[in-house]
Amino acid sequence: MLSANARREEIYHLAVTTGLASVEELSDRFEVTASTIRRDLALLNSQGRLARTYGGAMALGAHPEASLRQRIGEAFDQKHAIARWAASVIHNGENILLDAGSTAGALAHELRGFGRLSVTTPGINTLQELADSVGVEVDCLGGRLRGVSQSFVGPLAEAALERMSFDRVFLGADAVTAEDGICEADHAQTRLKELMARRGREVYILADSSKLGLRPFHAWARLPLPWTLVTDDHADPTQVRKFRDAGVQVEIASTEASSFSSVNEPIPDDAQQPQPSA
Repeated sequence: MLSANARREEIYHLAVTTGLASVEELSDRFEVTASTIRRDLALLNSQGRLARTYGGAMALGAHPEASLRQRIGEAFDQKHAIARWAASVIHNGENILLDAGSTAGALAHELRGFGRLSVTTPGINTLQELADSVGVEVDCLGGRLRGVSQSFVGPLAEAALERMSFDRVFLGADAVTAEDGICEADHAQTRLKELMARRGREVYILADSSKLGLRPFHAWARLPLPWTLVTDDHADPTQVRKFRDAGVQVEIASTEASSFSSVNEPIPDDAQQPQPSA
């Protein structure tokens, strides 16, 4: 049996060699629990040696940014639970700003047939979801198209935002931390997200539990309080507590039912997956 330090070194070298390592494979390889592997990966991530992914980790630089097509299939249940929660707080007649990305696309799907609503977005997938939705008026932020994320960024999008304001802003993220905000692969995206956050009366970050506390890239969008993190019931309670301690409101969307719970309710320290509220 390897020591913890030796095991982590092996995990690091395996990820560097193969580019990607899953929790399940590492658990079998080293004959330890999945929880032990997750702690190892969290430590390696905090040291800047590996980047966490949904279900595992990857070597930094091995896969610099996943495409929107790849991300749509990741954490599917969690993203759609988050989307259902987000749709539940929107009121008829509101003017909302909806980011690009897979979770934002799931929210756009929830809004089809919503009723009277005005939606502005830089995301092509959001436009496609809402293009033929009766009662939903859609505006697009123009600009330079980033093919990998299927979103518009740049000065044209930023200039358009200066003439708008919104009841609610919903932002996606490659990762999010309590200390530094939203982490993205591209500085133009983080700049746009910061501007979008400034234009909303209420700001929500939609991030599934695999993205909490990670630092896979070096571009950041700082978010002034108040804002709300919407995540799922697979969230690590330690990570959830960090956001709450930083003054962030956190909402937990249930992946098993159409119910939701607030982080202001106690979350057991030993609960990896808090039970959904009644």
